[in-house]
Amino acid sequence: MMNARRLTATFLFSAAAVSALGGCKSEGEIVVNSGVGITAVRSTCPAVGIPDYTGDITLFGPGGAKTADNIDVVASMTNVRAQCDDRAQGTDKVTSAVNFVVEAQRSNTQGARTVTLPYFVSVLQGGNSVVSKRIGQVTLQFADGQDRAQATASGTAYVDRAAATLPAEVRERITRKRRAGDQDAALDPLADPTVKAAVARATFEVLVGFQLNDDQVAYNATR
Repeated sequence: MMNARRLTATFLFSAAAVSALGGCKSEGEIVVNSGVGITAVRSTCPAVGIPDYTGDITLFGPGGAKTADNIDVVASMTNVRAQCDDRAQGTDKVTSAVNFVVEAQRSNTQGARTVTLPYFVSVLQGGNSVVSKRIGQVTLQFADGQDRAQATASGTAYVDRAAATLPAEVRERITRKRRAGDQDAALDPLADPTVKAAVARATFEVLVGFQLNDDQVAYNATR
């Protein structure tokens, strides 16, 4: 089970800085063994995250004035998790099932009310290329007299296994043991532009958030 991480985004889909080996172990780290080589344990499972400004949505009352006294409903996306198994054989796709909770609060508690909010599940490659985007809806039911409601939602993302796998020559350059005294012992293979580009191409992320219009994104960015 993989917890979501908050991603820095400009507008809806600009990428966060991707770690050099996103998906390594559980935190995406690089392990250096006594300064003589890098051991990279990398998964084809994508990281999951919420781009900035898309994890919350605010609905306003009549007239649409964006003032505190005109707020109708506020909702937040939380507890985003992904279940992915990159060990399945015989398939060219890696499937990541994403689940999350939406918590909402309304201002007017009179009467029962149903609120439906749109959300997206998108696959990002290399930090800046949107591979796919699916739109879903989550429905919240407010009981009469209650100001809070909660609902769960889910989505599925697919990543091409071959595209998420580093070429053998790149993996060898990253993981090759280097003895002290070797000419390239002190060189970071991830600093090589060719290696860096290959790692970026093989790095995928699943992004989830509310499907917002321009005004809603601007409001989230400035509040």
